[in-house]
Amino acid sequence: MRKQLEHYFGLAAHRTTWRTEILAGFTTFITMAYIIFVNPAILHETGMPLAAVTAATCLCAAFGSILMGAFANYPIALAPGMGLNAYFTYTVVKGMGVPWQTALGAVFLSGVIFLLLTFTGIRQLLVGAIPHQLHAAVGGGIGLFIAFIGFRNAAIIVPSAATTVALGNLRAPHTALAIFGLLLIAVLQVLRVRASMLIGVLGTMLAGVLFHQVHWQPTHYSLSALRDTAFKLDLAGVRRIGAFEIVFVFLFVDLFDNIGTLVAVAQRANLLTRDHKIPRLSRIFFADASATIVGSLAGTSTVTSYIESSAGVAAGGRTGITAIVTGILFFLSLFIAPLVGAIPSFATSPALILVGGLMLTGLGDIEWTNPAIAIPAFLTVTTIPLTWSIANGLSFGLTSYALLRVLTGQARHTFKKEWMLYILSVLFLLRFAYLANQ
Repeated sequence: MRKQLEHYFGLAAHRTTWRTEILAGFTTFITMAYIIFVNPAILHETGMPLAAVTAATCLCAAFGSILMGAFANYPIALAPGMGLNAYFTYTVVKGMGVPWQTALGAVFLSGVIFLLLTFTGIRQLLVGAIPHQLHAAVGGGIGLFIAFIGFRNAAIIVPSAATTVALGNLRAPHTALAIFGLLLIAVLQVLRVRASMLIGVLGTMLAGVLFHQVHWQPTHYSLSALRDTAFKLDLAGVRRIGAFEIVFVFLFVDLFDNIGTLVAVAQRANLLTRDHKIPRLSRIFFADASATIVGSLAGTSTVTSYIESSAGVAAGGRTGITAIVTGILFFLSLFIAPLVGAIPSFATSPALILVGGLMLTGLGDIEWTNPAIAIPAFLTVTTIPLTWSIANGLSFGLTSYALLRVLTGQARHTFKKEWMLYILSVLFLLRFAYLANQ
């Protein structure tokens, strides 16, 4: 049996061992375990029960990571995506007034559509049609969006009637603790401590306890708490309020986020083919879409691949065993994580700010000296946080890219290859027309 597993995962071909893969799985888990606390803290603002969302976060991360490892044989772990959970909470539920049950229905539909697009090959066409520089721009824009939310939650940035935003009172206890958390995580990252995010969140909360800024009471928890969000999604509500734009954003952002992570991790692990393609791409997409569906049924936002998986790759992980080990650790966390209770916003805000900063690293891949790329990328990066909408950023970026190609005559030479891009651009223009009439 052991030899069969070694052959299936290709340990010899990848020049790795069971010990290396297991240690890599632990490394990946440690670097992304902060999501167990940060994701519920964000979704809890919608009114979703904290214990249930925490359990759902652990459950879908376990399911997605194990499926990715066992079925696609990649050292890539999955969990509810940062950025997508912020869009779920701050734009869809709090901004648009959509009930969280309906928002979960939109997440479920996006997962189902993902599966259909994967089986028909359209998802692969979308990947090929859009320049990779815009993938980076979307990631950078979402990073700024997340960081802005973190600054706001920490009251480092506050509203201002005169200047729109202004610097907050840095001497306020919660703000000072958030600044302490920023410094703590930053120092740990400079020292290359793999669990820097998790240690930073917990360390800031501990400092809050010492200064009497945390009012925590132990809460009773059992796995039955999951029933408060499991299967509570409202599919009829999606159709009733016409929330198909929300479905589209969940779909599109997950596509970009997933592809960017896959390329980054696969390159670092030397898993790409000679023609720079990703092997077993359909299996990867299947695992991602299935995890999103399970996550929506359990009670959490869109599940996606995590760039923190590169930490496990750096530790030697090369096969799906790494992801399976990470998934098992998330499953074990299911039984203890909800007992922690609510993590205060001053403890999670530093993680949001610095995760947002990490998402800007891809902006270096953009060809800023080429206006045909630089202008759409700039519009994408800036309009996501400034309009408080990932959908607007996607619309501005892709539409401007397509229009520049049409108006400069470049579209004539590349239409056969990029026809899907132009279809998307027309849909975005119709979206703008629809919003203008509202």
